[in-house]
Amino acid sequence: MLALVWDILFGTDKDVIGNPELVRTTWERYVDILDKYNEPGKFTSLIAYEWTSIATTASGNNLHRNVIFRDGAKRTKQIVPFSALDSPDPEDLWKYLADYEAKTGGQVLAIPHNGNLANGLMFPWPGGPTKRVSGAKVDANYAKMRKRWEPLYEVTQIKGDGEAHPLLSPTDEFADFETWDRFNILSKPNRVEWLPGQYAREALKQGLKWQKMLGTNPYSFGLIGATDSHNGFSATREDNYWGKFIATEPSAERFKHVFIKGANGRSDIDLYAWKESAAGLTAVWAPENTREAIFDALARKEAYATSGSRIVVRVFASWDFTDRDLEQDFVKKGYARGVPMGGELGEAPKGRPRLIRASKGKAPTLMIRAQRDPDGANLDRIQIIKGWMDAKGKLHEKIYDVAVSDGREIGKDGRCRTPVGNTVDLAKARYTNTIGDPQLKATWEDPEFDLKEPAFYYVRVIEIPKPRWTAYDEVRFDVKMPPHVPRTTQDRAYTSPIWYTP
Repeated sequence: MLALVWDILFGTDKDVIGNPELVRTTWERYVDILDKYNEPGKFTSLIAYEWTSIATTASGNNLHRNVIFRDGAKRTKQIVPFSALDSPDPEDLWKYLADYEAKTGGQVLAIPHNGNLANGLMFPWPGGPTKRVSGAKVDANYAKMRKRWEPLYEVTQIKGDGEAHPLLSPTDEFADFETWDRFNILSKPNRVEWLPGQYAREALKQGLKWQKMLGTNPYSFGLIGATDSHNGFSATREDNYWGKFIATEPSAERFKHVFIKGANGRSDIDLYAWKESAAGLTAVWAPENTREAIFDALARKEAYATSGSRIVVRVFASWDFTDRDLEQDFVKKGYARGVPMGGELGEAPKGRPRLIRASKGKAPTLMIRAQRDPDGANLDRIQIIKGWMDAKGKLHEKIYDVAVSDGREIGKDGRCRTPVGNTVDLAKARYTNTIGDPQLKATWEDPEFDLKEPAFYYVRVIEIPKPRWTAYDEVRFDVKMPPHVPRTTQDRAYTSPIWYTP
């Protein structure tokens, strides 16, 4: 029995069930349950499943996708899930999704899991060492298919955060957040040269290069978060973290449970459960709480991720927003004259200078509002992360602090160098909201905009420090963890980007 469970969870090239009719009836029963509890306007259940590519790949590179349907039982019962036993190649999954829509008239999309356990295979990039799963080079058809079927990317979850990496973004002091970068899910060692194929910010940048080369940006995705818990508890708060598996549910011993064993029996590189993040959440801006409205918001990328807190954030971009627009009818004006997160800025103003520096109406202007989790920590700052490609094809990124708490100053370089402070009392696993602000907002115009350079902008909202789940465990269970175990965290939100294409 234990061997069977291991094969189901961690991979085999054999069908351990071996009964197609059992698969169908199980799927139909699952769909019926989801339909039964779906209450439009009150509680929405989306019919979905996880395509677990690792099940048939000896490499151990985690390329899982979550498949989300817009439809109910009438359409989804016409098919059975496409599994990794059918193919471990996401391109074959995309063909299945196309067949589903053609057969049923329904709608479906796929969301890749966080790629920090993919050893660079999640995002093939121009000139990089990794290719498609098939071994073929990335081409225009691949770019079009990926853009069509994968409008979103899971940027944060229990198995670490995948927004940025400190080696890829050395000027970003917030990049080293819940980092998992040592090996893949079968403990095969990672390499520094593979990192660009694992992190969302780098993929967004590389997508600009693919756009130039192939005519399509395969990585023009929005950002979402998820728990990826396998125990039935979707508990994402640091003070109420229930773990990924049964073995990491609350206990005095869970922090030292081995999540992934080191390769070749090397216990010195074991990955322990204290590395687990308290998981993520997805937020969508939808007009109503229904399957159709939520799916449509996901498909148009009007969605954002958090690392577990219920931070509220909204952003619009246009060519002519003013501070007054931020204060009066923010949402109405945002939709009327601009685009929301996940959108593409329209045609740039005509007859502008090639290099535009801070003159209203001549460069993209973003309006942002953010509010803390009502039961959580105050906000430290709002940041805009810009990525762009210059005329020579070189990729760049820059971070701007656009709103900071407690009256701190933002320098001429667009950065606030004064930390927000720290009120965490580790002895009691407590913090206070005597620092930070409950709300932050800003209007920001790109001071270094070039009409000829493709670019993207997304918003990152950072909370003040608070106790991590490990700190709560130390107090609750009266245990002492090793010094290298982090006890504090700064949860954050990441909005889907807004793109500008010349």
